Amino acid sequence: MRTLDDLLAGGVSGRTVLVRADLNVPLEGTRITDDGRIRASLPTLRALSDAGARVVVAAHLGRPPGAPDPAYSLAPVAARLGELLAAPVVTATDVVGDSARAAVAGLADGALAMLENVRFDPRETAKDAAQRGALADELAALVGRDSAFVSDGFGVVHRVQASVVDVAQRLPGYAGTLLLAELTTLRRLIEAPQGPYAVVLGGAKVSDKLAVIEALLPKVDTLLVGGGMCFTFLAAQGHPVGASLLEQDMVEVCARLLKSCGDTIRLPRDVVVADEFAAHANTRTVPVEDIPEGWMGLDIGPDTVRDFAAVLTGAATVFWNGPMGVFELAPFAAGTRGVAETIATSGAFSVVGGGDSAAAIRLLGLPEDAFSHISTGGGASLEFLEGKVLPGVAVLEN
Repeated sequence: MRTLDDLLAGGVSGRTVLVRADLNVPLEGTRITDDGRIRASLPTLRALSDAGARVVVAAHLGRPPGAPDPAYSLAPVAARLGELLAAPVVTATDVVGDSARAAVAGLADGALAMLENVRFDPRETAKDAAQRGALADELAALVGRDSAFVSDGFGVVHRVQASVVDVAQRLPGYAGTLLLAELTTLRRLIEAPQGPYAVVLGGAKVSDKLAVIEALLPKVDTLLVGGGMCFTFLAAQGHPVGASLLEQDMVEVCARLLKSCGDTIRLPRDVVVADEFAAHANTRTVPVEDIPEGWMGLDIGPDTVRDFAAVLTGAATVFWNGPMGVFELAPFAAGTRGVAETIATSGAFSVVGGGDSAAAIRLLGLPEDAFSHISTGGGASLEFLEGKVLPGVAVLEN
């Protein structure tokens, strides 16, 4: 796989380089509430700009309906990127139309332009390869001859999309700094994790994590389960879970996993329950076998935090994906905070699997540099650990 260093070694001054970044950040109106992915894109963009490349950034935001929608415009992202780079970012108002062509044509050496949300064009996510290919042809034509493509959006490389896969079949492709760091780190978890190896999984659904659970169980010493998904496991043990999130069709699967894995899977022994899903709800902490009828579990309890901390403190390698509770609401944030703080101070090689886990670290004000690696792609990291081929990576390797 060719890398950004290979591209820079060949010289990029005066050349146009198309960079697929992952800038899918959360917004409240036009205010960015977490700019982590923008900051993660800076090393590649700065390196290209400093070397004199004319940088064209392609990215998406949210899931617009395959048509322009102001609510999903990348304009706020371009503004924030310009602030972080201390340089203006020319912002196109379309993907490959007149505005995009004018923005690219006007670039000086070292300058940046950002195309509008690539998902405004329905061909970006089309299942038909010919439709995706037509958009990729237009993206390649946009940057012109003697151009190159840098894939740096790890959060999208598990998707077959025009700006991720098809354009790399039309332009010389290179792995950016972020993408390379993600792959190097995650390969370490697969190929040579130092033991004891502990994995913490949370989030809402067992079904979303089943494949990675099955892939990791033979490799880990302990798998700690929290979040909404723990209640399906608790139901598999015969515990009543009240109004807690429950995937009834996964109960038998969880029972099979618990039976086959010995004591590798560790579940909560107490939880914080509430009489409604709200910050002002009545709450109490109860043993997992005593969840009241009509109440819902929204966080792991303090005894469970201590149990999990004992495992994590002794681990040499930790992978964490998914919060332990509804961390966005203060009464249900203690479990996620306790686990995160323990991982941060454990001294282990620690990898945070993106998504809500990464968001929780920033929302709770924890130091990001206390973790060995915070991934920018929750779904991509899980699929990589499952052993799946990531199409956006495979196309670079081919």
